[in-house]
Amino acid sequence: MPKVALFNQSGSQVGDLELNESVFGIEPNTHVMNEAVLMQRASLRQGTHLVKNRSEVSGGGRKPWRQKGTGRARQGSIRSPQWVGGGTVFGPTPRSYSYKLPKKVRRLALKSALSQKAADNDLIVLESLSFDAPKTKEVVNMLKGLDAKEAIIVTANVEENVVLSANNIQDVKVLTVEQVNVLDLLTHDKLILTKEAAEKAGEVLA
Repeated sequence: MPKVALFNQSGSQVGDLELNESVFGIEPNTHVMNEAVLMQRASLRQGTHLVKNRSEVSGGGRKPWRQKGTGRARQGSIRSPQWVGGGTVFGPTPRSYSYKLPKKVRRLALKSALSQKAADNDLIVLESLSFDAPKTKEVVNMLKGLDAKEAIIVTANVEENVVLSANNIQDVKVLTVEQVNVLDLLTHDKLILTKEAAEKAGEVLA
């Protein structure tokens, strides 16, 4: 079983913690992690791009010249695609880019990302995490003590004061175990878990 150091909020080690090997100790599957990231990034796209086709551009209500006898090519509208100011053919229209991966693939990707953090020593486990009131300075001091700048903080349940305290800090994100995702894990240097969150993740994802 992978063993990690257990820290308090001030950054001092207070013991060790054994993590679930089937969640934090597997061989990371980079292909599956890449698939999960692509899926998440595709789902984040707004898909609101739009161009006008020939029925939507203004003008062109009449035939520019008669069909025969002019020596020029026949034309039906000055807003046909070949004209300057004409409509666009097969241009982008609003659509959703989101798609789903199989549940087992998503779970394997998440376990691979967690195991990668553990293998790279980028996983920090806190004995507990709570603040009496929202205070950004408390989180800044905690991160300084843990030597973490870009970090994702994971709690077992929603900790309102922790969320509000970290809101103003760039490159720091607070999530619950249910909200943990591959994209956030791979785009932040450090993963900070509470002991309760680590145990919950081990149970849920095993």
